Amino acid sequence: MKHQETAQEIIKAVGGTNNINSVYHCVTRLRFDLKDNEKVDNGSLKKLDKVMGTNISGDQFQVIIGNDVAKVFDAMVKENPAIQQSTENKEPKSDKKQNVVLKIFETIAGVFAPMLPAITAAGMLKGLLALFVSLGWMSAGTDTYRILSAIGDGVFHYLPLLIAVSAARKFGSNPFVAIALGTALMYPDMTTLLSSGESVGFLGIPVTAVSYASSVIPILLAVWLMSYVEKWVDRVIPAALKLLLVPLITLLVMVPVTLIAIGPLGTFVGSGLSGGINWLLNEGGLIAGIVLGGAMALIIMTGMHYALVPIILSNIATLGFDKFLPLTFISNMGQAGATLGVFFRAKDKKLKTVALSTSFTALMGVTEPAMYGVNMKYKKPFAAAMIGSAVGGGFALAFGAKAYVLAGNGGLPGLPSLIGQTFWYSFGGMILAFVVGTIMSTIFGIKEEEGDAEALAQFSPGASSATATAPSNDAASVNVDDMGAPTPTSNAVAVAPMTGKSIPLKEVNDPTFGDELMGKGVAFVPTVGELVSPVTGTIMNVFKTKHAIVVRSDNGMELLIHVGINTVKLRGQYFDAHVVTGARVQAGDKLLSFELAEIAKEYDITTAMVVTNTADYKQVLPVKLGEITMGEDVLKAEI
Repeated sequence: MKHQETAQEIIKAVGGTNNINSVYHCVTRLRFDLKDNEKVDNGSLKKLDKVMGTNISGDQFQVIIGNDVAKVFDAMVKENPAIQQSTENKEPKSDKKQNVVLKIFETIAGVFAPMLPAITAAGMLKGLLALFVSLGWMSAGTDTYRILSAIGDGVFHYLPLLIAVSAARKFGSNPFVAIALGTALMYPDMTTLLSSGESVGFLGIPVTAVSYASSVIPILLAVWLMSYVEKWVDRVIPAALKLLLVPLITLLVMVPVTLIAIGPLGTFVGSGLSGGINWLLNEGGLIAGIVLGGAMALIIMTGMHYALVPIILSNIATLGFDKFLPLTFISNMGQAGATLGVFFRAKDKKLKTVALSTSFTALMGVTEPAMYGVNMKYKKPFAAAMIGSAVGGGFALAFGAKAYVLAGNGGLPGLPSLIGQTFWYSFGGMILAFVVGTIMSTIFGIKEEEGDAEALAQFSPGASSATATAPSNDAASVNVDDMGAPTPTSNAVAVAPMTGKSIPLKEVNDPTFGDELMGKGVAFVPTVGELVSPVTGTIMNVFKTKHAIVVRSDNGMELLIHVGINTVKLRGQYFDAHVVTGARVQAGDKLLSFELAEIAKEYDITTAMVVTNTADYKQVLPVKLGEITMGEDVLKAEI
C-alpha cells in the first residue's frame, strides 16, 4: 500500500480530520491528539500493512509505524492540509477529566518532538567533532572546526527561538509573535544589560538578571501565557485594527512580564527540577541506576522521557554533561538482547527472522519493533529486557557515566554523544544490558502459542509436519515425502464441523485468516457450542488453550480449526477438549465443546477452518455458504 493510501486509511480509522486536534511524529510513531479516542477503529488500523500497532499514553493516541513514519506523516499532511493547521486551531477536548501530570508531560512532548530532528542533528555533529578532536583528526582552532562547531552550537544557543515556534503551534498562538518575544529576550543589548552586574528596572519594577541563551523553561512558560494574552487582546480589539494592535499589545505585555516574573520563575523551576533529578542520579548511584534503568522501558512507553528533554538540555548547557541519557542507550540494548534471546529460543522460522531483525533495529536505536512486536507480545522477554537494563544501569551510574551531547539516537549510531571521560562505563553498561537481556530471555523462553504464534509456527502454508503422528494401518493409501508427511494423492472433502452459518474466509475480521495467510478455507458463525471432526483422520495438535485444533485427513488434507478471534487470551476458559493429540477420529466425532454465550460476550466467535497445506492442491473451494448443519459437505480440495 502506498504511503498516501496508508495515510488516508489512518485518518479514516482515527475518526477523520474532524476528530484530529493535532498530530506529529517521533522516530517510529504518529502521535495524535484526538477530540474523542472512542471514535478510533483499532481493528481497521491494525489491518494496515504499515501499522505495527497502537498505544494510548494518557489521552494521546499513538499509531506505531516504524521506519516509514516520516513518509506516512508527510503524505498525511500533503493530502490533508487542514491537519497541518490543526495545532493552530485546536479545539478543546470533550468533557474528559485528564490527569494533570500526564497532560503536562504530553504538552512538553508535543513541543519538543517536532524540533528533535534539528536538536539531534546538532548534537550528533557536536559528538563527532569531539571524537575527531580526541583522535587527532581535527584541531579545535581551525576555521573548519569553528564553522562546524557553529552548526552544532548554534541550535542550542538559540534554542529558545525553536521552542518559541513549536510552543506557539502547540498552544495555538502566532509563531512569529512568539519568535519576536524570544528575540527580544536574546537581543545582544538585552544580554549585555542583564549581565552587566548592575541593577536593572522597567518602569521602576526590578528586573532579575537571567541568561536566556540555551534556556528552556522560561520561554516555554512565556509562550504558554502569551497564548492567553494574545487571544484576550484579539477578542477586544476591533477587526480593522487587529493586524497592528494584537501583536503590538501582546509583545508590550509579554516581554516585560517575562523579564520581571516568568524568566526568574522559569529559571527557578528549571534549576529545581534539574537539581532534584541530578541529585538522584549523583547520590543514588548503583540503586538509582538499577531502578531507573529497569524502569526506562516503561518511561519510554508512556512518553515521559520527552518531559525530561528540557532537563537534559539544561544539564548539557550548564554542566556540560547529563547522566540520564546513558540509561536510554542501556535500555535499548536490553530490548535488543531480549529479542535476540527470542531468536535463540523460538522454533517458528518466521518468528526467528522477526526477532533477529528487530534485535538489530534496536541496536541501531529504534526499539519499537522489538518492544511492541516481540518482547511485550510474549511478556517474558520484556521482563528479561528490564532485568538487563537494570543491571547495565546500575553499573553505569555506579561509575558516574555521562552523556556530553544530545545525539537523539539511543543506539550504536549515537555513541559519539557518550564520548568523554566516562565513555567506557556507559559502553560497559550497554554491553551488560545486552548480554544479560539475551541470557535472561533465553532462560525464560516464550510460549509461542500466545498470539497464535504456535499456529503460525507449525501450520503455516506449505509447512512440514515432521512431528505429526503417522496414520494408522487402516488409513487410505498415501505417499510420504522425505520429512515423513503424507502427500495428498486424491481430491478431499471436509464436512461442516459445527452448526450455524458458513461464510467466505475473507470475511473473518483477522488478517491472519481473512487475508488467507494460513491458507484457503471457509469460516463459520456457530449457533451451537460444539465442534466435530470435519474429516476421518488423525489429530495432529490440540492447543493447550483448547481454542484450536489441527486434524489431518487420511488422504492428506491438513485442517486448522480456530474457534473465535483472539480467544487464545481465554487460556482454555469455557473450552473442553474431547480428544488428544495423536488420536484417531471419524468425520463427525466430537472434538471440542465450548460455552458459546460466555465467549461471545468478550470475543468475536467467528470460527475459521483453513487448509494449511493449500499449496499441495490445485484449488480449495467452499462447497456451501449460508445456513449449515454439522456433517454437511462444506469444503473441497482438488489435486
